[in-house]
Amino acid sequence: MENDKTSQQKLDYNLLFILFLMAIISAIAIDSAEPFLPLRLQEVNFSQKQLVWYGIGAFVIAATMIIDYDRLFQIAWYLYGFGMLLLLGLELEVPGTQTIKGATSWYSLGLLGNFQPSELMKIFIIIVLSRIIVNHREKNPNPTLQDDFKLLGKLVGATLPPLLLLMKQPDLGMSMVFTAILGSLILVSGIRWRIIFGIIFSGITAAAALVFIFFQFPDFFHKYILEDYQLDRFYGWLAPYEYSNEQGFQLIRSLLAIGSGELYGKGYGNLEVYLPEAHTDFIFGIIAEQFGFIGASIVISLFFLLVYRMIHTALESHDLFGSYLCAGVIGMITFQVFQNIGMTIGLLPITGLPLPFISYGGSSLATYMLAIGLVLNVRSRTKKFMFASDQE
Repeated sequence: MENDKTSQQKLDYNLLFILFLMAIISAIAIDSAEPFLPLRLQEVNFSQKQLVWYGIGAFVIAATMIIDYDRLFQIAWYLYGFGMLLLLGLELEVPGTQTIKGATSWYSLGLLGNFQPSELMKIFIIIVLSRIIVNHREKNPNPTLQDDFKLLGKLVGATLPPLLLLMKQPDLGMSMVFTAILGSLILVSGIRWRIIFGIIFSGITAAAALVFIFFQFPDFFHKYILEDYQLDRFYGWLAPYEYSNEQGFQLIRSLLAIGSGELYGKGYGNLEVYLPEAHTDFIFGIIAEQFGFIGASIVISLFFLLVYRMIHTALESHDLFGSYLCAGVIGMITFQVFQNIGMTIGLLPITGLPLPFISYGGSSLATYMLAIGLVLNVRSRTKKFMFASDQE
């Protein structure tokens, strides 16, 4: 007998409550970071604006819930094309484009601020890749090794055009996010594990080759592989105390802030270590200094719970397209959390990726909320069945 719960009754209220807690943490952390903002920004109430964006995000979730996610399957390539046009507009520097810190990655929306189209493209690429996998599996219910390579080629082929445009902006952080989305969907696509292990081995080999070139032929690396500002980030990551006044400054300040928080933190508003980009990229350091290891652990635990709820939805869905949508969102958010927290503690290079749902950001927060809306949409339309045997 089919369980006839309404979509509202099947909403994941646990997931929504986690978002509510993150909104509170975000507002508190951003408000406390105000003393570290440049003078020209201190008159802006970023914590209030963040809550406004959370409100906008709530409407985004509601709007996403209205549309059956199956419709997205039908218009996937139209969305992809729209996203590509926005990225091409940045490449051609059409009127309205903005260049910030050497990267042409934004459109100016006047009073609304700046809009980063790559944020929206992340969702579009998840939708397109999910459609590609579903179509391939329907046409090849018993795939051969050759079929797996064809699917791999389709997935890589769809991801390369936006990825190349992002690398030209240049936006290394966002390029890594797109690669993470591609990787997460390859993992769940049904492609044979020997192919996946081959990809992983090739990636490790390529990384080792880059490290070798970096140390043995630095001029070649500098000229052909990375931009100057990207190299500076690697120098600051590998030897922060040798470049403490320049490339390593941000990492050193972040480590001092996190370490000084110790177990319980210094308390709300008691910030002593200056952190650049405190309300955006390094918001985790602000939380760790004020609330210590316990506060930082709570934030990380909330992300674990968030991912767990999304995994639960992906596994529960009886529709392949819905499951792949969830997998793409999980890969996107998990990577960004790992990258942001990793860069603040020196585990990974600094890439400028914000901490999802916590760092201040308009278009980025709206994108995360849209992604959560997709997951909630899948859950609300997942039918559950109860089977009972008739006994006479």
